[in-house]
Amino acid sequence: MLAKKKKKPFVPFRINVIFFVVFLLFSLLIIRLGIVQIVHGENYKQEIKKTHDVSISIPVPRGKILDRNGNLIVGNQPLKAITYTRPQLIKPDDIHKIAKTLAKLIKKDTEEDLKAITKRDRKDFWILKHPNKAKSKITKQDEENLKKEKLDKKEYDQRIYKLILERITKKEMNSFSIKELEVLAIYREMLSGYPLTPQIIKNKNVTDEEIAVIGENLESLPGVDITTDWERYNVYRDKEGFAPLGSILGRITTSREGLPLELAEYYQALGYSRNDRVGKSYLEYQYEDVLRGQKEKIINKMDQAGKVVDSVVVSKGKRGNDIVLSPDMEFQQKVEDIITKTLSRLSQPYLDRAFVTAMNPYTGEILAMAGKQREKNKDTGQFEFNDFALGNMITSYAMGSTVKGAMVLTGYQTGAISLNDNIIKDEALVFKGTQSKSSWRSTAFGYINDLYALERSSNVYMFKLAMRIGGQRYYIPNGPLSIDKVEALKKLRYNFAQFGLGVKTGIDLPGEQIGFSGGIPQFAGNVLDFGIGQFDTYTPLQLVQYISSIGNGGFRVQPHLAKEIREPSDKIDELGPIVQEVGPNVLNKLDMKKEWIERVQEGLRLVVNAPNGTGYGSIKNKQLKIAGKTGTAEALYDGPVPHNPGLMLWNLTFAGYAPYDHPEIALSVVVPWSTTDKNMHPNLDIADEVFKAYFDLKKKREKNDTQSTKKEIIIDKTNKQHEGKDDTNSD
Repeated sequence: MLAKKKKKPFVPFRINVIFFVVFLLFSLLIIRLGIVQIVHGENYKQEIKKTHDVSISIPVPRGKILDRNGNLIVGNQPLKAITYTRPQLIKPDDIHKIAKTLAKLIKKDTEEDLKAITKRDRKDFWILKHPNKAKSKITKQDEENLKKEKLDKKEYDQRIYKLILERITKKEMNSFSIKELEVLAIYREMLSGYPLTPQIIKNKNVTDEEIAVIGENLESLPGVDITTDWERYNVYRDKEGFAPLGSILGRITTSREGLPLELAEYYQALGYSRNDRVGKSYLEYQYEDVLRGQKEKIINKMDQAGKVVDSVVVSKGKRGNDIVLSPDMEFQQKVEDIITKTLSRLSQPYLDRAFVTAMNPYTGEILAMAGKQREKNKDTGQFEFNDFALGNMITSYAMGSTVKGAMVLTGYQTGAISLNDNIIKDEALVFKGTQSKSSWRSTAFGYINDLYALERSSNVYMFKLAMRIGGQRYYIPNGPLSIDKVEALKKLRYNFAQFGLGVKTGIDLPGEQIGFSGGIPQFAGNVLDFGIGQFDTYTPLQLVQYISSIGNGGFRVQPHLAKEIREPSDKIDELGPIVQEVGPNVLNKLDMKKEWIERVQEGLRLVVNAPNGTGYGSIKNKQLKIAGKTGTAEALYDGPVPHNPGLMLWNLTFAGYAPYDHPEIALSVVVPWSTTDKNMHPNLDIADEVFKAYFDLKKKREKNDTQSTKKEIIIDKTNKQHEGKDDTNSD
């Protein structure tokens, strides 16, 4: 047999080509890796190590508010706090996991916590917990419609999310258990604020147990920390929550409220964060730039993964500067007690408030600003006297005869009277077609001068001054009242404004009101009423500025609550260095001769000190040398108590100063809406007691200062005697 021919192994050509191509690719890959590692390796290492800086600011406590004697009024109460610092790159699911863990360790289920959760919070949280159900709310038709609009990915996702939010039902939104809501309350706090900036999760009623358990579990709670926070507190606040000057001091926002929406852009431009606490009313708002402090600034170095690799403190934080106010809190409390006691004994249905503003007439320093309002407690049904110091600058009233000092000086300034020609007959005035207008007494005073007109509070004297200013010099019984209403009121209001009546006083508080101008009345008789303080309305603050302008010799001084601004002190019992002193600011000098002003000063002295003066009988502390003007105005009631339309009541007022030869204190007292003006003078009782309280306190302080000085002298002498003995022994 012939031997079989051996077959050669057959390898297709295509397979060889494939092997060759694979060989080439691997060769190229090896070459490329070699280039990356050898040629560019160092560059890539540097890129991996490359970091970027992120600047963050840490809030600091606000400055303190103190009274003129250095007594703390508003300070910062330290609080235990739990915070969360959100990284730049983190998924909502990861934050949710931390929130769930944290909810097992702390309590955050108070009514305040749960009430803070918004509808949007609930919807966002429902989507986070039910992603598949959320997606099912979007139909294919929805997707097709959106694709037709040719949106970019970000816009497309936003529109999809918006559709899901709109389709979440009320039942789904309210499907959370209390425990889930507690997690949500924590989760929403963690998401607020800026990345890398600590955000308060809880700072109220944090227990020692919560602090301890979180401290033990910090490794499993990335970003969570325990620290010390602060809250604003008023030293003088009583158990009912009332505090002297309470409504004037104002409030700050909470960390949850953050920046007020309407001012957010303004504050952020100044370097504030969204969750920063800021003053939102009155003194706290007015002096925000002083009280805010300087934040601690830190530069965080971030790697490419968004992790902090290093932190550097660029500038240390500094607590806000302190404000020393001009009021004396002991005097303030005494004034408030006087008002409360007076209102307590007046059982009248409409008389629910009273106001006192005391001011240094030369410097404008507010010595006390007090107001009380009687209101029924909704829970107990009992009446309480709430702080209404703010009413001194935001409520206005017809002030009655207290403004007659301004009226007499306007008479002099306009030429209606002169030092040589100031006798006017007080008589009943009857004009054609009108009712009689007369002074308060049943019998007329007859011919009187300006001093007697002030002393006895003659209405007719002021009526005839108004007539002369309006162009009618002589009164004709049963004749017409033919005055130029427009020109008369123009002159009257211009001159009254020189004293601060009808214009802003310039106090360092926002929201000051200027009162109500009656405009140009239909009847000319209302121009005469203006002359006795029964047409335009003024605030109690305007009234004290007016009387100060007379008491100090003719200067309208701007009232102010801030006395000094000081740097924060490290020592509790010491004030820091003075940054700024708030001195007197004269807004204008009265365009009136010195002799005219002195004439009115004498008239105001007679009101209180002459036996026939309208303030003589009720103001008993004559040794204090009080000068002033009483006032009673019949006015339309516009208060909160239900009443019949057109109800007319009496405003009882007083404006004065003491001592009259060189006043230290000027004050206004306003007691509106009394049902009678007979046999009761709460306005004068309050004024008398406030003056006495001021000078008694001054006397007590001077006595204490004298005793302290004597003790220092005795101690100094004793020390010197001991030093002498030591020297003798050493010889």
